[in-house]
Amino acid sequence: MDLSRVTIVLVRPSRPANVAAACRAMKNMGLRRLRIVEPPAGLDDRDARAPAYKAWDILDAAEVVPTLSEAVSDATLVAGTTGRDDAGETWSPRELAARAESRAAGGGIALVFGPESSGLTSLELGLCHVLVHIRTDPAQPSLNLAQAVLLFAYELRLASETSEAPRVANHATAGELEQALQELRGALLDVGYLDPLNPDHILVELRRMLARAGPTPREVSLLRGLARQVGWAGRVARGGKTTP
Repeated sequence: MDLSRVTIVLVRPSRPANVAAACRAMKNMGLRRLRIVEPPAGLDDRDARAPAYKAWDILDAAEVVPTLSEAVSDATLVAGTTGRDDAGETWSPRELAARAESRAAGGGIALVFGPESSGLTSLELGLCHVLVHIRTDPAQPSLNLAQAVLLFAYELRLASETSEAPRVANHATAGELEQALQELRGALLDVGYLDPLNPDHILVELRRMLARAGPTPREVSLLRGLARQVGWAGRVARGGKTTP
Protein backbone atom coordinates (compact mmCIF):
# COMPACT_ATOMS: atom_id res chain seq x y z
CA MET A 1 0.00 0.00 0.00
CA ASP A 2 1.27 3.43 -0.97
CA LEU A 3 0.51 5.70 2.00
CA SER A 4 0.60 8.75 -0.25
CA ARG A 5 -2.74 7.58 -1.65
CA VAL A 6 -4.40 7.75 1.78
CA THR A 7 -6.28 10.92 2.70
CA ILE A 8 -7.48 11.58 6.24
CA VAL A 9 -10.76 13.51 6.22
CA LEU A 10 -11.91 15.29 9.38
CA VAL A 11 -15.56 16.34 9.38
CA ARG A 12 -16.51 19.26 11.64
CA PRO A 13 -13.78 18.70 14.25
CA SER A 14 -14.71 20.58 17.39
CA ARG A 15 -11.33 21.84 18.63
CA PRO A 16 -8.30 23.13 16.71
CA ALA A 17 -5.93 21.43 19.17
CA ASN A 18 -7.49 18.07 18.30
CA VAL A 19 -6.80 18.70 14.62
CA ALA A 20 -3.20 19.60 15.46
CA ALA A 21 -2.75 16.43 17.50
CA ALA A 22 -4.22 14.38 14.64
CA CYS A 23 -1.62 15.93 12.32
CA ARG A 24 1.18 14.73 14.59
CA ALA A 25 -0.35 11.24 14.66
CA MET A 26 -0.49 11.24 10.87
CA LYS A 27 3.15 12.27 10.48
CA ASN A 28 4.24 9.68 13.06
CA MET A 29 3.01 7.01 10.64
CA GLY A 30 3.90 8.61 7.32
CA LEU A 31 0.49 9.97 6.31
CA ARG A 32 0.50 13.48 4.88
CA ARG A 33 -2.78 14.18 3.09
CA LEU A 34 -5.40 15.94 5.23
CA ARG A 35 -8.74 17.43 4.28
CA ILE A 36 -11.08 19.20 6.68
CA VAL A 37 -14.81 19.76 6.24
CA GLU A 38 -15.94 22.80 8.24
CA PRO A 39 -12.77 23.32 10.28
CA PRO A 40 -12.99 24.86 13.75
CA ALA A 41 -11.97 28.45 14.36
CA GLY A 42 -8.53 29.06 15.80
CA LEU A 43 -6.35 26.75 13.71
CA ASP A 44 -3.82 29.57 13.43
CA ASP A 45 -3.67 30.09 17.19
CA ARG A 46 -0.20 29.36 18.57
CA ASP A 47 -1.37 27.33 21.56
CA ALA A 48 -3.83 25.33 19.46
CA ARG A 49 -1.06 24.48 16.97
CA ALA A 50 1.33 23.26 19.65
CA PRO A 51 0.08 19.61 19.66
CA ALA A 52 1.14 19.33 16.00
CA TYR A 53 4.79 19.36 17.11
CA LYS A 54 7.00 18.89 14.02
CA ALA A 55 3.88 18.22 11.94
CA TRP A 56 2.95 21.84 11.28
CA ASP A 57 3.60 21.27 7.58
CA ILE A 58 0.66 18.85 7.46
CA LEU A 59 -1.58 21.27 9.34
CA ASP A 60 -0.63 24.17 7.07
CA ALA A 61 -1.14 22.10 3.92
CA ALA A 62 -4.56 20.79 4.95
CA GLU A 63 -7.25 21.30 2.30
CA VAL A 64 -10.50 22.88 3.49
CA VAL A 65 -13.52 21.59 1.56
CA PRO A 66 -17.19 22.52 2.00
CA THR A 67 -18.77 19.05 1.97
CA LEU A 68 -17.88 15.44 2.64
CA SER A 69 -18.90 14.50 -0.91
CA GLU A 70 -16.28 16.85 -2.31
CA ALA A 71 -13.67 15.72 0.20
CA VAL A 72 -13.88 12.09 -0.96
CA SER A 73 -14.75 12.63 -4.63
CA ASP A 74 -11.36 11.47 -5.97
CA ALA A 75 -11.15 8.29 -3.84
CA THR A 76 -12.03 4.81 -5.04
CA LEU A 77 -12.53 3.59 -1.47
CA VAL A 78 -14.24 5.70 1.20
CA ALA A 79 -14.06 4.27 4.73
CA GLY A 80 -16.12 5.97 7.42
CA THR A 81 -15.29 5.57 11.10
CA THR A 82 -18.11 4.98 13.56
CA GLY A 83 -18.41 4.30 17.27
CA ARG A 84 -21.98 3.05 16.88
CA ASP A 85 -22.78 -0.57 17.68
CA ASP A 86 -25.86 -0.53 15.42
CA ALA A 87 -24.09 0.60 12.25
CA GLY A 88 -24.29 -2.83 10.58
CA GLU A 89 -21.26 -4.58 9.10
CA THR A 90 -18.01 -2.91 10.14
CA TRP A 91 -14.32 -3.57 9.67
CA SER A 92 -11.68 -3.24 12.36
CA PRO A 93 -8.62 -1.05 11.69
CA ARG A 94 -6.64 -4.22 10.95
CA GLU A 95 -9.28 -5.46 8.50
CA LEU A 96 -9.25 -2.09 6.76
CA ALA A 97 -5.46 -2.24 6.41
CA ALA A 98 -5.64 -5.78 5.04
CA ARG A 99 -8.50 -5.22 2.60
CA ALA A 100 -8.21 -1.59 1.54
CA GLU A 101 -5.62 -2.17 -1.18
CA SER A 102 -7.69 -4.72 -3.09
CA ARG A 103 -10.87 -2.65 -2.74
CA ALA A 104 -9.19 0.59 -3.80
CA ALA A 105 -7.42 -1.20 -6.69
CA GLY A 106 -4.63 1.35 -6.97
CA GLY A 107 -6.86 4.37 -6.44
CA GLY A 108 -7.18 6.78 -3.55
CA ILE A 109 -8.33 5.79 -0.07
CA ALA A 110 -10.27 8.29 2.05
CA LEU A 111 -10.54 7.59 5.79
CA VAL A 112 -13.25 9.75 7.32
CA PHE A 113 -13.56 10.82 10.98
CA GLY A 114 -16.59 12.63 12.35
CA PRO A 115 -17.01 15.20 15.14
CA GLU A 116 -15.55 14.14 18.48
CA SER A 117 -18.81 14.35 20.42
CA SER A 118 -21.26 12.81 17.96
CA GLY A 119 -19.43 11.10 15.11
CA LEU A 120 -20.59 11.07 11.51
CA THR A 121 -24.31 11.44 10.85
CA SER A 122 -26.31 8.61 9.29
CA LEU A 123 -26.36 10.56 6.02
CA GLU A 124 -22.57 10.95 6.09
CA LEU A 125 -22.06 7.28 6.91
CA GLY A 126 -24.31 6.51 3.96
CA LEU A 127 -21.79 8.22 1.65
CA CYS A 128 -19.07 5.78 2.76
CA HIS A 129 -18.36 2.51 0.94
CA VAL A 130 -17.35 0.65 4.11
CA LEU A 131 -17.64 1.38 7.82
CA VAL A 132 -14.80 0.87 10.29
CA HIS A 133 -15.02 0.57 14.05
CA ILE A 134 -12.50 0.38 16.89
CA ARG A 135 -13.62 -2.22 19.41
CA THR A 136 -12.91 -0.67 22.78
CA ASP A 137 -13.70 -1.73 26.34
CA PRO A 138 -17.35 -0.93 27.19
CA ALA A 139 -16.23 0.72 30.43
CA GLN A 140 -14.44 3.44 28.43
CA PRO A 141 -15.48 3.22 24.77
CA SER A 142 -14.56 6.71 23.57
CA LEU A 143 -11.24 7.69 22.01
CA ASN A 144 -10.05 11.18 21.27
CA LEU A 145 -9.54 12.13 17.65
CA ALA A 146 -5.75 11.83 17.61
CA GLN A 147 -5.88 8.39 19.26
CA ALA A 148 -8.27 7.12 16.61
CA VAL A 149 -6.23 8.59 13.76
CA LEU A 150 -3.02 7.12 15.20
CA LEU A 151 -4.51 3.65 15.58
CA PHE A 152 -5.74 3.49 11.98
CA ALA A 153 -2.55 5.08 10.65
CA TYR A 154 -0.41 2.53 12.49
CA GLU A 155 -2.29 -0.39 10.95
CA LEU A 156 -2.04 1.17 7.50
CA ARG A 157 1.68 1.70 7.97
CA LEU A 158 2.21 -1.93 8.94
CA ALA A 159 0.29 -3.00 5.85
CA SER A 160 2.40 -0.71 3.68
CA GLU A 161 5.57 -2.40 4.91
CA THR A 162 4.40 -5.94 4.20
CA SER A 163 2.08 -5.71 1.20
CA GLU A 164 2.99 -6.34 -2.41
CA ALA A 165 2.82 -3.70 -5.13
CA PRO A 166 -0.76 -2.48 -5.66
CA ARG A 167 -2.90 -4.01 -8.35
CA VAL A 168 -3.48 -1.34 -10.97
CA ALA A 169 -7.10 -1.03 -12.03
CA ASN A 170 -9.23 1.64 -13.58
CA HIS A 171 -11.92 1.99 -10.93
CA ALA A 172 -14.30 4.92 -10.97
CA THR A 173 -13.81 7.46 -8.21
CA ALA A 174 -16.37 8.17 -5.51
CA GLY A 175 -17.26 11.40 -7.31
CA GLU A 176 -17.97 9.60 -10.59
CA LEU A 177 -19.96 6.94 -8.78
CA GLU A 178 -21.95 9.57 -6.89
CA GLN A 179 -22.88 11.36 -10.10
CA ALA A 180 -24.27 8.12 -11.52
CA LEU A 181 -26.11 7.32 -8.28
CA GLN A 182 -27.84 10.69 -8.23
CA GLU A 183 -29.02 10.16 -11.81
CA LEU A 184 -30.14 6.65 -10.88
CA ARG A 185 -31.95 8.09 -7.86
CA GLY A 186 -33.99 10.38 -10.10
CA ALA A 187 -34.76 7.56 -12.53
CA LEU A 188 -35.88 5.16 -9.80
CA LEU A 189 -38.14 7.87 -8.39
CA ASP A 190 -39.60 8.36 -11.88
CA VAL A 191 -40.54 4.68 -12.14
CA GLY A 192 -41.83 4.49 -8.56
CA TYR A 193 -39.16 2.13 -7.26
CA LEU A 194 -37.96 4.44 -4.49
CA ASP A 195 -40.10 5.79 -1.69
CA PRO A 196 -40.17 9.57 -2.35
CA LEU A 197 -40.38 10.17 1.41
CA ASN A 198 -37.19 8.18 2.10
CA PRO A 199 -35.31 7.48 -1.14
CA ASP A 200 -31.83 7.53 0.36
CA HIS A 201 -32.25 4.38 2.47
CA ILE A 202 -32.08 2.16 -0.62
CA LEU A 203 -29.50 4.45 -2.22
CA VAL A 204 -27.03 3.74 0.61
CA GLU A 205 -27.25 0.01 -0.14
CA LEU A 206 -26.87 0.60 -3.88
CA ARG A 207 -23.82 2.81 -3.24
CA ARG A 208 -22.07 0.14 -1.21
CA MET A 209 -23.00 -2.61 -3.66
CA LEU A 210 -21.53 -0.65 -6.56
CA ALA A 211 -18.43 0.24 -4.53
CA ARG A 212 -17.83 -3.46 -3.85
CA ALA A 213 -18.13 -4.19 -7.57
CA GLY A 214 -15.48 -1.57 -8.39
CA PRO A 215 -16.93 -0.34 -11.71
CA THR A 216 -14.69 1.39 -14.25
CA PRO A 217 -15.46 4.91 -15.51
CA ARG A 218 -16.81 3.32 -18.71
CA GLU A 219 -19.16 1.10 -16.69
CA VAL A 220 -20.32 4.08 -14.65
CA SER A 221 -21.03 5.89 -17.92
CA LEU A 222 -23.17 2.93 -19.01
CA LEU A 223 -25.03 3.11 -15.69
CA ARG A 224 -25.73 6.79 -16.24
CA GLY A 225 -27.08 6.06 -19.71
CA LEU A 226 -29.28 3.33 -18.27
CA ALA A 227 -30.56 5.73 -15.60
CA ARG A 228 -31.49 8.31 -18.22
CA GLN A 229 -33.44 5.76 -20.24
CA VAL A 230 -35.20 4.36 -17.17
CA GLY A 231 -36.18 7.87 -16.12
CA TRP A 232 -37.46 8.65 -19.62
CA ALA A 233 -39.53 5.46 -19.67
CA GLY A 234 -41.02 6.33 -16.30
CA ARG A 235 -42.02 9.80 -17.45
CA VAL A 236 -43.55 8.43 -20.68
CA ALA A 237 -45.55 5.88 -18.68
CA ARG A 238 -46.98 8.72 -16.62
CA GLY A 239 -47.76 10.77 -19.74
CA GLY A 240 -45.02 13.24 -19.02
CA LYS A 241 -41.92 14.43 -20.88
CA THR A 242 -41.00 12.16 -23.82
CA THR A 243 -37.47 13.38 -24.57
CA PRO A 244 -34.78 11.09 -23.01
